[in-house]
Amino acid sequence: MKRFLLSLIFILCAPNAFGQFIDTKWKVMDFLGEAWFADTKNIIGKTQDFYKGWSKGVFYSCDYAGQSATYNSYTPDEFLKNKEFSLFKKFEVDFIDEEIFVHRITCNGKKGFDRKVMYPFITQNNSKKGYYVFEGAIYILEY
Repeated sequence: MKRFLLSLIFILCAPNAFGQFIDTKWKVMDFLGEAWFADTKNIIGKTQDFYKGWSKGVFYSCDYAGQSATYNSYTPDEFLKNKEFSLFKKFEVDFIDEEIFVHRITCNGKKGFDRKVMYPFITQNNSKKGYYVFEGAIYILEY
């Protein structure tokens, strides 16, 4: 019984404990920077959902068509020194002192022409926030 309770607690707390966890409903809360061609009124308040090979949302969708996800991890200092993520340094995004995960989410598509990529989607250990860089802006998401 004790083992069962510990397992149950671990399963229920796992989404809050691991930053590489993305399978949930994310709500777009705000953005930093310039939304070059995007109309932010059509993005803020919308959601991005991921669930076991399926996703649907304001930025990316994949209907069980070969979705996969990988990630690289960084310390906050390593992340902010990486030129690829210079927007985060420019807009002084305040990360907690925990590991940062940069996800690449891909969808093979049912036909070759409908392949998609969502990159970079950024999460952090012990945080309910996510960040997505899209057309010159950093969109801030929460679950």
